[in-house]
Amino acid sequence: MTRIDQFESVFRAAAKSRYTPGEVKLDRIMVVTDLDADAGRRYTARIATFLEGVTGIDSAAWTALHGETETVGALLEAVQNHEPDLVCTYRNLHSGSFRWPYTLGDHAAVLTQVTRAPVLLLPRPEDMTDEAVNNTDRVMAITDHLAGDARLVDHAVAFTRTGGRLTLAHVEDDGVFERYLDVVGKIPEIDTDTARELIRARLLKEPADYVETIRQALAEGGLGAGIQVASEITMGHQLSVYRALVERQRIDLLVLNTKDDDQLAMHGLAYPLAVELRRVPMLML
Repeated sequence: MTRIDQFESVFRAAAKSRYTPGEVKLDRIMVVTDLDADAGRRYTARIATFLEGVTGIDSAAWTALHGETETVGALLEAVQNHEPDLVCTYRNLHSGSFRWPYTLGDHAAVLTQVTRAPVLLLPRPEDMTDEAVNNTDRVMAITDHLAGDARLVDHAVAFTRTGGRLTLAHVEDDGVFERYLDVVGKIPEIDTDTARELIRARLLKEPADYVETIRQALAEGGLGAGIQVASEITMGHQLSVYRALVERQRIDLLVLNTKDDDQLAMHGLAYPLAVELRRVPMLML
């Protein structure tokens, strides 16, 4: 390695992503169900109770549509007309496929990909127990690229109730890591054991450093007052690790990205997690 390469590596290692808080607007909230008017009002009331303490929720204007968006087109038209800052609904809306829990249904899947507004995907009415939607005391934001994902953090902070705990979870895929290390092991010029140790340490250090900037920014700006910020940064099989973390910590709300600029399909692990963790409320960005 040349001296120039060494200097460049040291310089790049010293450059860190820093979290800068952004505003989360919740001026208009839309609730969409396939229930009759009375059941729909009860469901909406439970959502409002669940979201008590969320930043900006007290002054939000609520719109509820019950049984009025039977087609996906009608739902998208309603969202376009009302321009909500948050859409609240549940899996398998206007569909009997909830009996076979393998999909989100057309309405929810399209909604998360087409609309710009975040979607709060809640348990279905029959699963809407007090335990499932009690409050947002325990929130978890998950990603495989935490450093620099300010929007994800902004929403996770905004939806964590004062006095609650926000866990920032970053899991590096160990399968991908091992595949690259297998290639490294075939290059004589690179010491495989050293590469394994240093690359692993660097992959986990960057999100850990970013979490520290989040703590500092929240403390300096007076944001997230009373919120405990924790982190879970590790390497493993992403789906199983995230699922275990959610279940072990009894997470009230999971915050995750669903849109991918490079594809129409839902981002990464969002879809399998949304299908498997059916009784965990999810804020899908």
